[in-house]
Amino acid sequence: MSKINLPNKLTILRMMLVPVVMLSILYPVLTGNNDILYGIIPAVLFVLTAITDFIDGKIARKYNLITNFGKFMDPVADKFMVIGALVAITVASEALRPYMVWVSIIVIFRELAVTSVRLVVSGEGIVVPANWLGKCKTMTQSISIVVFLIEHLFWDLYIFSYIGMAATAVLTLWSGINYLKEYWKYIDPTK
Repeated sequence: MSKINLPNKLTILRMMLVPVVMLSILYPVLTGNNDILYGIIPAVLFVLTAITDFIDGKIARKYNLITNFGKFMDPVADKFMVIGALVAITVASEALRPYMVWVSIIVIFRELAVTSVRLVVSGEGIVVPANWLGKCKTMTQSISIVVFLIEHLFWDLYIFSYIGMAATAVLTLWSGINYLKEYWKYIDPTK
């Protein structure tokens, strides 16, 4: 039995941190404790979780530690990280809830569609790599989540949160449509 390499350990760690991040976002709502510390903790935890995504890929490529597990689980961990945070924010933020519901739905449907495409084309022996638009989408989602987690601590206008989540929705749709257009030719409903 071989040992789990460092990039895969970081991916597993990211998956394990998702419920911790979600609970930290929901903690003030669940307890009524709105101390600023409980607002900073989720932002720090989310940033640390997002950093593991950046680091695991760098290490895997630099030291040739790319595995099938990593190719599959790294994007899954990213999806859990972003969707988990968006769902927690949707529940926690009464002010943004109507808007966040739509952003969350867009993100969830895009991720399900792209993951489905990846699964279908993998049956044809095709690996669907992350492209620059998908990476921009993930970066925008992560930055928008951090902006919300920090912005709501200082004022209730949510201007930057609205801008960030609008950018998230646009890039999420754009990258999803891009993947579907590029790989649609491999999807044969008669098979």
